[in-house]
Amino acid sequence: MTTTERPEIISEAFGDPANPPLLLIMGAMASMLWWPAAFCLKLADAGLFVIRYDNRDTGRSTKYKPGEPPYTFDNMADDAMHVLDDHGIGKANVVGMSMGGMIAQLVALKHPSRVTSLTVISSSPVGTDTSHLPQTSDAYIEHSAEGAKVDWSDRGQVIDFIVRDARAIASIAHPFDEARMRAFVEQDYDRSGGFLSATNHFMLRGGDAWKGRLHEITAPLLVIHGTADPIFPVEHGEALADAVADAKIIRIEGGGHELHPDDWDVIVAGIVAHAHAG
Repeated sequence: MTTTERPEIISEAFGDPANPPLLLIMGAMASMLWWPAAFCLKLADAGLFVIRYDNRDTGRSTKYKPGEPPYTFDNMADDAMHVLDDHGIGKANVVGMSMGGMIAQLVALKHPSRVTSLTVISSSPVGTDTSHLPQTSDAYIEHSAEGAKVDWSDRGQVIDFIVRDARAIASIAHPFDEARMRAFVEQDYDRSGGFLSATNHFMLRGGDAWKGRLHEITAPLLVIHGTADPIFPVEHGEALADAVADAKIIRIEGGGHELHPDDWDVIVAGIVAHAHAG
């Protein structure tokens, strides 16, 4: 079942609307805040008009009954286009992270005329058999299983778990700032009114029509991937780059499944150069 009613998608923009637009799509359970404002301002200061938004079931966007998401990944790709419409933008540079990277790939396949360039961070190729690639680490699978014991309506339990999750996926090259992360997760939780509906993201289906079609992506592709990503090992990023003609890849040494502030300069420089080239 998919919903025909268009959700309200909350977005925010940074920079000069006259500059080339850059649309940021975040991953599972993550509101727009996981693209930190300071990160967005770095992109804007480099000459881009940056838009971030809350996916369905996150932040202040439309939420649905937990356990029954009436939408698919394809609907979420269409949401991204609605955000551009809301800002009066016909074509943009698109950046997606994790599940957002998969949505971004669908955007490039479904709406090629609207994508100037594509950047995919910490993700995996859609519509592709990745069973031969290294899989999610045993340590992260063990941590993730603990999520089943969390009462997702209990603020304290949820915040504790998300902070542990952030540590579990963090860079091995930089220190983990637990106090900063806890303050951030508390802010995100309170702004979102809780994360219960966001668990719907783990039940999503869709994208089946695009199996084996990554080679059809015509937008210039940049892949950015941490070499210590425990969820999607770097080979997933390499497989995506191999599937699309002339794609480029930036490996973040010791990088996890995150946008660590100490890696922002490299990540921002890569996105900016790719967007301006596109």
